[in-house]
Amino acid sequence: MSWPGARLFPIGVTLETERLRLRILEERDLDPLATMYADPETMRYLGEGKVVSRADTWRAISGGLGHWLLRGYGMWAVETREAGEFVGRVGFIDPEGWPGFELGYMIGRPYWGRGYAIESARAAYAYAKDVLHRDRVISLIRPGNAPSVRVAEKLGFVRDGMVELLGQPAMVYANKTTS
Repeated sequence: MSWPGARLFPIGVTLETERLRLRILEERDLDPLATMYADPETMRYLGEGKVVSRADTWRAISGGLGHWLLRGYGMWAVETREAGEFVGRVGFIDPEGWPGFELGYMIGRPYWGRGYAIESARAAYAYAKDVLHRDRVISLIRPGNAPSVRVAEKLGFVRDGMVELLGQPAMVYANKTTS
């Protein structure tokens, strides 16, 4: 059966690095992402700095999929290429009223210290530059989040001010643009 005017909205792009696959978030990611969002240490510097319920994690996944539909880009699930283990999320945040086109990254605590954040962020940043043709890319980082600052600096981002984000201060790190 066909309906006049009906169309399928394909969403998402898959990227691969040497060790990682960046793919569209799916319902199967609910359990590992909810585990990450329920960890106080992982969530310390993210969002409002609080753990997130499983139900709100589901809403975050569905909102992220909506971001792909509305903007043509969004968050990817990050998984290992070898075993398909979910290790985190990386991608772009730019809803209405946001301070700018943000590259965000979050790796689950069991996977910290393996270089997954920078590896996935580099792939996403290259996509922003080469495919989306973004001149300015920012990362919003809470004061005290030294690991995220290191990732931003490894990308070549520099400190570019402060903003209030979700009622708390955030440092703006931005790519160096050439004018």
